[in-house]
This record gives sequence, C-alpha cells and structure tokens, in this order.
Amino acid sequence: MHIKDLIFTILIITLLVSCSKKEIQKSEIVEKSLDMQVLEVYEEGMKALDRNDVLYAAKKFNEAEILFPQSTWAPKSALMAAYSYYKQDYYGDAIAELERFLRIYPNHKNISYAYYLLGISHYEQIVDEKKDLQSINNAKKTFEILINKYPNTEYSIDAEFKLDLINDILASKEMYIGRYYLDRKKWVAAINRFRSVVDNYDQTIYTQEALHRLVEIHYMIGLEEEGKKYANLLGYNYQSSKWYEKSYSIFNEMYEKNKKENLKQNKKNNSIIKKFKSLFE
Repeated sequence: MHIKDLIFTILIITLLVSCSKKEIQKSEIVEKSLDMQVLEVYEEGMKALDRNDVLYAAKKFNEAEILFPQSTWAPKSALMAAYSYYKQDYYGDAIAELERFLRIYPNHKNISYAYYLLGISHYEQIVDEKKDLQSINNAKKTFEILINKYPNTEYSIDAEFKLDLINDILASKEMYIGRYYLDRKKWVAAINRFRSVVDNYDQTIYTQEALHRLVEIHYMIGLEEEGKKYANLLGYNYQSSKWYEKSYSIFNEMYEKNKKENLKQNKKNNSIIKKFKSLFE
C-alpha cells in the first residue's frame, strides 16, 4: 500500500514538473513572439518616418509601445513617436508625447534627449516675444532642468545657447515696457522693469542700457545718491560703453547745473550781506 502511494506521488510530481516546463517554454515562445512583433511594428514606423509619413509613423511607434510595454523597445518607440510629431512641426503632439515619456520612463538612458526635444518643441513655437510668453517660459524652464540635471551631455551645450537667446528675448521685452513707462513719466513702473533686467538678465546685451536708464530716472526724480550707485556699477563693468558715456554726461550736466545754482545763490547771499552792511555805515 505504501509502495503504491509512493509511486502515485512520484507520477503526480513528474506530471506537474513536465507541465511547468511546458508552460515556461510556452511563455518564452510568446515573449519572443511579442518581441518580434514589436520589432516589426517599430521598423514599419521607421520606414514611414523615412518617407515623411509622420502621422502613420507616430501611430506605429505608439502601437509598438502598447504591444509590449515591458520590452526595451517601448521607451524607444515612445521617444520616436514624439520625434515624428516634432519633425513635421506638430509641436503640441510632440510635447504631449514627451511629457508622457518623462512620467513613465524617468530613469531611461535617453532622458536628457527627451528634455532637449521638449525644450526645442517649446522654443520653436516662439514667433513673437510679446505674444508667445508661455512658450518662452516653458522653453526656459525645460532647458534649465536639462542644464542642471545633465550638464555633461551634448544636448546641454545647445540648451545653454538657446537659453541665452531666450534671456535676450525676455530682457528685450522688459526694456520695451520700461521705455514705455519712462516716456510717460511713470517712474516707479519704469524703475521696476529696468531693475528686473539688471537683476535677472545681467548677462544680456541690455544690462548696460538698463543701468543707464536707472541713472537717468533717479537723477530726474532727485535721488542723486541712488543714481550714483547705478552709475558706479555701470562704470565698473562697462566703462568703455556708450551707455557709460551717456551716464557720465548726466553727471556733468547735473554738476554744471548745481554749480550755476550755487553761484547764483552765492551772489544773492553776497548782495544781501552788502545791503545789510550798508545799514551800519
């Protein structure tokens, strides 16, 4: 009886092990089959991209990602879908794909490229700095993330260049508004705009003019010491610039004006003293 039980148990175990091996083999076959399907769909997307059929290419790349999300082809497909949209100037679709990629694959080896393409997609939408402020700010934010997180990548070099151009655009906008307020003698509003350029965009070409405008305004409203502070800053950093010369001429004008006023006052005081003295002669 015991021998029969033992034989039965061995048979059951053998059967289970056999079934398990078959399931493993079947699973491996299915996995290999899926991988091949993904590769085929991915290659179909690449061919569509080569013939500039970007919408169909993006569709095939998305399909490849969905087929086998756990495969190494999934993140590649997601990134290629974004690139397909970008290539044909469908920036909104490219941005949506890239933002999804950053959420789903935050540790992927090509994450720096994803940030770069996202920044470029925002940057390419800048047509008029007065109207496209959201695109400007989004591009700036994305490029700053790329430079800070991945400074040693090939993409960060171009991102720095693009960031300089963006800062020039933003500084130009601040200067335009500052000059508008200056022409209308809205001193405080103008000062705030020019200060913004000095404080936030000090590496741009507009810093020199902004400092000069601050000298100019503070002398106009009688805050000479504050004006001297900005003039010294301008002279220390940009002594050979035309804006320093303009500020220097303001100093001379104020000096000459004060000198003339002092001379008049002295003459007036002297005449009063003479009249006062004559009373006792």
